[in-house]
Order: sequence, then structure tokens, then C-alpha cells
Amino acid sequence: MTDYQSLCNNLALITKGVPYETANLANASSLLWEYLPDLNWAGFYKMTDGKLVLGPFQGKTACIEIEIGRGVCGTAVEKNETQLVFDVHKFPGHIACDCASNSEIVVPIHVDGKIWGVLDIDSPIIGRFSDEDKNGIEDFVKILEKIL
Repeated sequence: MTDYQSLCNNLALITKGVPYETANLANASSLLWEYLPDLNWAGFYKMTDGKLVLGPFQGKTACIEIEIGRGVCGTAVEKNETQLVFDVHKFPGHIACDCASNSEIVVPIHVDGKIWGVLDIDSPIIGRFSDEDKNGIEDFVKILEKIL
């Protein structure tokens, strides 16, 4: 069971007063990697030129660009809602950046009322993410939205 309160408190502490987007996102992905067990990818995609472009992350190499509406990340942007996917192999249009990924959660990130990008977290375990994880990760994103 992940201590999301501690995770969020640590994010708030390490980003307080830091004006560097890349540094904050790099540390945020590192915190997720440290706190959440059974991950194989945790990171960010930023909206750039009408598509999602790879940002700071922890894990194996990843897809560089994702079209809106494509895969779990693109669907999260298109629907503007968190995507909690029990088994990515059953998700229509799933993009297999890492064939070891079996479940995924993607949370849209908003800045000034617009989608800035997404937080994407993958696991090699089918059904890894729960509603508790969804709530905790959405709280984590709310902290990021205040500093981006």
C-alpha cells in the first residue's frame, strides 16, 4: 500500500520555489519510481504542436510522440479524464512502447484551464493500479499543476 500523503508531501517540498520545469518533472518521476512498487515506467508527455511529446521519465526508452486519441495517453487527452487500464492488451489502439507493460494509468495535467500534458505510469503486472492509486496519483498531479 502506497503512502500517497507522504509522496505528495515530498513532491511539494522538493518543488517549492523551484522555477525549473524539467527539474521538477524529473524529480517527480523519480519520486513515483521510489514510492510505487511494481512499475516499469513513470513519466510525462507534454502537449507540443498538437501532440504529446516525451518529457522526463524513469524506465526504459519510450515513444517520442503520441497523437491525440491514440493509445492510453492520447485517449486521456482526448477524453480529458484519467485512464485506469487493468490490461493494456485489451485497450483499443494501445501503443506498445515497452512490451513488458501490462497495466497503465494516465492522468491529464492542466495548466491555465488547458491540458498541459499527461502523467503516464506503467506496470508489468496486470491490474496493478486500483482506485486508491487513481486518487493518490490525481492528488500528486494537482500539486504539479500548481507549479507548472
